[in-house]
Amino acid sequence: MKIQISVVRDGEVLAQTQADEVAALCYEQAYRQGDEIRLYCEENMYLWLQLEDSFAPALVYCRAGEFSFPIPFEEKRVCYSQKAFTGTRHLIFARCAVSQEIAARRNLALNPLDHHENNSVFPHAKANVETRGEAWFAARNAIDGNIASAGHGLYPFESWGINRREDAELTVYFGRPVRVDELVVTLRADFPHDNWWKEAEFVFSDGSKEVLHFQKSGLPQRFAVQPRTTEFVTICNMKKDETDPSPFPALTQLEVWGTEV
Repeated sequence: MKIQISVVRDGEVLAQTQADEVAALCYEQAYRQGDEIRLYCEENMYLWLQLEDSFAPALVYCRAGEFSFPIPFEEKRVCYSQKAFTGTRHLIFARCAVSQEIAARRNLALNPLDHHENNSVFPHAKANVETRGEAWFAARNAIDGNIASAGHGLYPFESWGINRREDAELTVYFGRPVRVDELVVTLRADFPHDNWWKEAEFVFSDGSKEVLHFQKSGLPQRFAVQPRTTEFVTICNMKKDETDPSPFPALTQLEVWGTEV
């Protein structure tokens, strides 16, 4: 199971490593505008992946082919730690997960490496609206693993913002069928700036639905659901508190717990 990691600038390969099952690349330069990290997998595989050493490694499902992660600068960097992608020594790491790790029950929605153009490293979050198109309100923030909910805007208070849209919805794609048994929702709770959702509907690829009812809280709220096999989950039909004068409900984190099929 061959893995290749590269750092590329304007089509030129600046550093590269290739190995079977475990690959680690130490890139010893400062990143510049236009730099990308590219991961190539020769087949579908489960990887522990760490493209930035200020992130914890994440267990993700990678489709065969190439995944490109553009190094974020300026406005696109605001949803990451200020330590991320800085300095002149960067460790990029990938390891094939073993069978026990793949089979374990876990948060199947976790992917701190997601971004808009991602279509090969799962999970992947996509929404029909992101407030003003700003990075700190992007869909990927809802699956990055960060549950800090007491503010809004710059990291660590990035969230999915809906720009006051009543028809807002966000979908987490898993890239393969998974078995889901629990949802964990962390509402953004920058009160009194924020409103909050009293309930929301969750739709699965088998056509089934769950309606969950929330408390006014910035803590993770856990909900056991009927176990089902699905390839995605969509949160939609959110109902905000009509007695709250704020027009700004938002989602800090969505966790989807379960196992592989």
